[in-house]
Amino acid sequence: MRISRVYTSETLSSGATVTLTGNTAHYLGKVLRLDVGAELILFNGDGREYPATAISISKNAIEASLGPPQTPNTESSLRTVLGIGISRGERMDLVVQKSTELGVSEIVPLFTEHCEVKLNAERQEKRVEHWQQVAISACEQTGRVIIPVIRMPQKIAEWIVSPGAELKLLCDHNETGKLDGARPQGGIALLIGPEGGLSDSEISKARAAGFTGINLGNRVLRTETAPITALSILQYLWA
Repeated sequence: MRISRVYTSETLSSGATVTLTGNTAHYLGKVLRLDVGAELILFNGDGREYPATAISISKNAIEASLGPPQTPNTESSLRTVLGIGISRGERMDLVVQKSTELGVSEIVPLFTEHCEVKLNAERQEKRVEHWQQVAISACEQTGRVIIPVIRMPQKIAEWIVSPGAELKLLCDHNETGKLDGARPQGGIALLIGPEGGLSDSEISKARAAGFTGINLGNRVLRTETAPITALSILQYLWA
């Protein structure tokens, strides 16, 4: 039987007792119908996970006793930052979910010329909270112990100036470059457009900011497919 992995924002330490509430308690108690004595794995994003045992189950809470921490080898050794044009609804959720599964370190949603999504400040915060939860769920499923950071959306012109990585790659079907050379020690930033792609002006500005264009194949990939393809290649080559 598979042991459930659960994220919690609580501080974790060996021998401590943690109380799980809210949606987590509901899922474990009502959906999975865990019994006292059931085994769990808890993590809070600090790079470790804790084997745990359910010691008390009530209507709204589950208490679990923690064992010694473990450090699984599930994190990528390659730091990757994904800057991607914001797409609509489930497409953006898929980008966050699959990028997290593939080991991305940071995701920066970008407002671009062809971006059809309009978000005021309040909606931006709600969307980032939602995307962060998508990332957490992906970490629970994949065994990751470090949760990728989802940044607040920003304009593409602001991000390309300082994306926080040594190698800066522009993924576009009109580019011809290929990945080669040694593994970049300072991480990789990927720039991918939204539905409709990046404008000529945005591509020119990205190149001027030091981004190198690469081609991911002879077909035009959807905005949610391109980061999956790019991150898979990067992980295979350099992680």
